[in-house]
Amino acid sequence: MIIHAPCVVSLVWRLEDAQGQLIDELSEPLEFFLGGDDLLAKVEECLLGHQSGYSATLHLEPENAFGEYHAELVFFEERAIFPDEVGPGMQFEGPPEGSRTPDMPADVIYTVTEVYDSHVVLDGNHPLAGLALVLQLEVKGVREATDEEVDARTVGDSGLTVLGLGVPEDATLH
Repeated sequence: MIIHAPCVVSLVWRLEDAQGQLIDELSEPLEFFLGGDDLLAKVEECLLGHQSGYSATLHLEPENAFGEYHAELVFFEERAIFPDEVGPGMQFEGPPEGSRTPDMPADVIYTVTEVYDSHVVLDGNHPLAGLALVLQLEVKGVREATDEEVDARTVGDSGLTVLGLGVPEDATLH
């Protein structure tokens, strides 16, 4: 079957930064919805028109991956507004309740990056923002998408969006 939008592709990959440091490795095939919200646009563009067995290496600049890093999305808040169990990797949709930092976007997921006695540092950037990436991928299978997948524009919780949230520093995702 030729890859087209919409369809579902099964992929394996190795994701590295521009210096060759491993970020993520998906060695068992995982399904992704092509034509929706699961994959980066450049990945979809690369896959269209190919079929199972196709492999490619993509060099993705930040603007084609997870965007540029925006220092203005990093801020700190008083430790007292957080639960006792706050720790790196914890996330908040919008600034946490009781936040005093003005004008922080409410539609951003903020990740706790550091916890100190007096304050907590939050970062609204994607963990891979600002990085050039190298993605080696291989298509292991292609199938028609179900009506539910087409309506949802996703296979589920898969996709490069997995790379988005709660990633511990220096850890792979699979």
